[in-house]
Amino acid sequence: MSISKSPVYNLKAVLKETDISADTLRAWERRYGLPLPQRTPGGHRLYSQYDIETIKWLIARQAEGMSISRAVDMWNEHHATGVDPLAGSASQAAASVPAAFGIPETSLDALRGQWLRACLNYNETEAEEVLNQAFAMYPVERVCTEVLQRGMSEIGQYWYENRASVQQEHFASALAMRRLDTLLSASPKATRKQTILIGCPSEEWHTFTPLLLALLLRRRGLNVVYLGANVPAERFTETVTAVGADLVVLVAQTLISAAALHSTALALNNGQIRIGFGGRIFNLHPSLSESIQGHFLGASVNDSIDAVEALLHEPLQPHETKAIPPECLAALEAFNLHRLHIESSIKEMVSSEMNAEGINTGIHFLGDNIAAALSLGNMNHVSQELEWLKTLMHAHNRPPQELADFMKNYSTAVDKHINGVGAPIKAWLQDQARQVET
Repeated sequence: MSISKSPVYNLKAVLKETDISADTLRAWERRYGLPLPQRTPGGHRLYSQYDIETIKWLIARQAEGMSISRAVDMWNEHHATGVDPLAGSASQAAASVPAAFGIPETSLDALRGQWLRACLNYNETEAEEVLNQAFAMYPVERVCTEVLQRGMSEIGQYWYENRASVQQEHFASALAMRRLDTLLSASPKATRKQTILIGCPSEEWHTFTPLLLALLLRRRGLNVVYLGANVPAERFTETVTAVGADLVVLVAQTLISAAALHSTALALNNGQIRIGFGGRIFNLHPSLSESIQGHFLGASVNDSIDAVEALLHEPLQPHETKAIPPECLAALEAFNLHRLHIESSIKEMVSSEMNAEGINTGIHFLGDNIAAALSLGNMNHVSQELEWLKTLMHAHNRPPQELADFMKNYSTAVDKHINGVGAPIKAWLQDQARQVET
């Protein structure tokens, strides 16, 4: 026999049956959408036996030490796979909910999948409807991180694996950014005195993460000034003075923008400004944070929120950084001075059968990353960026030897124009060529 979903209990009866407070029950309904009682024409809640058993199930999970948010996630995960969480429980006597009462897939994972499918099909109306449903059921913070942020990461991976086009990635990104902009505009006024300046250093154009961080901090009552993408160091300095910022947060996703972040942090620290930073590149290279004049905020947005709160309550202290090896600084100076000659020599050595536009892009990409790595003190920082290039070439059916030959030609050109002082660059290029060939 299945548990009835016919609404027969009022709120008072439910509170007596489940031994839970009215405030807690209303908070669960508002934040997590569980339970979902029906309403009378006058707006009064009416609960079914199934609603009562749902509440008891959540209470039981809490008694096992689980947080309510995790318990709700578990409930939704069960439904997403077609399994009724109450099936087999003592209270249900091993009965399951009839198929007629099947609950739609409304877990955050399911909603994220629906949003991604809509974006890949360029279906803006459906994508917006999915987000509206998600925001109606879950807190803003969770939808932004679990649907939008993770969704953008997944569609980026699809592009990386040649399973999605640039156009599809841009379409999804535009929808996600528009929603974050709307939420930020609708955020309540600041209730706290501290001011936080958030933006990307020069050469960084990916603004989803800093915009999300600005939204989440604004919702905590902080006064957030968001500057967006590609902000030169001097603009940060000017704005810090203008708004009296208590903290500057810089976000970099690539090695190139991490080098720009390094320069910006140095300029700001001359004025004794508290700095926090983060982004994809620091998750790929944890040791990279040791070279930055500031505080690494953590590997996730949630970690960053906690770190920002801690920094705002700590006294300003000098930050020790790892010294850049002299051989890297010397190689950087020589590379910048002779880069045009190096790149011209590479173009002369490549096969005429290779795509000229692709070669020019590859030369420019690698040159920028070499300069960034040297300014940060370690050529091995480029290696992870090269892994991205290897996978991309594989997805487009390009032979590995093509990349190996390119590295050898680059090494030869470096040796020709900055022999000796270019040793860190040459050694890394030769090592990479060997790895590709093996």
